[in-house]
Amino acid sequence: MKSRWLSTVPLFLLLALAVYFAFGLTQDPRTIHSVLIDKPLPAFDLPVFGQDGARITNEDLKGHVSLLNVLASWCVSCRAEHPLFVRLNDEKKVAIYGLAWKDKPDDLKQWLEELGNPYTRIADDASGRTAIDLGVTGAPETFVVDKRGRIRFKQVGVIDDFVWTQTLAPLVAKLEAEK
Repeated sequence: MKSRWLSTVPLFLLLALAVYFAFGLTQDPRTIHSVLIDKPLPAFDLPVFGQDGARITNEDLKGHVSLLNVLASWCVSCRAEHPLFVRLNDEKKVAIYGLAWKDKPDDLKQWLEELGNPYTRIADDASGRTAIDLGVTGAPETFVVDKRGRIRFKQVGVIDDFVWTQTLAPLVAKLEAEK
């Protein structure tokens, strides 16, 4: 009797693995749910890229809806989404702040000179500490921050026209309408 019970253990383990993987296949791998949604932006106080002595803090993102875009000159995907940010800035759609993640100042300066600078200000996160506090897993990642300084959405990966028109623009408009 005992050997019959032991012979079913592998079957139960196989069944448990099958359920686990079946559930995993139903999930969108581009969606990483953040525990920071509807919570205040983590506190930070960083130097502003290209402005000697200037600082930027999480408090600077309060009072208006904004995007906080994690970027780096070494990030190929950041280059792909950059023209959209330039267009959004030109059209004054939303304030865009940058978080330069472990980037070299000279490389970022050259990158912005080549592609344009759509950012209101860029925080220099040379140590990567703020990115860790935000739960960043890679660049690019973009956070929608409401007027109260709360994270309302996290986009992992490139923001293209589809993501902007279908997801972010309606959210930004909704948040702008809130009192």
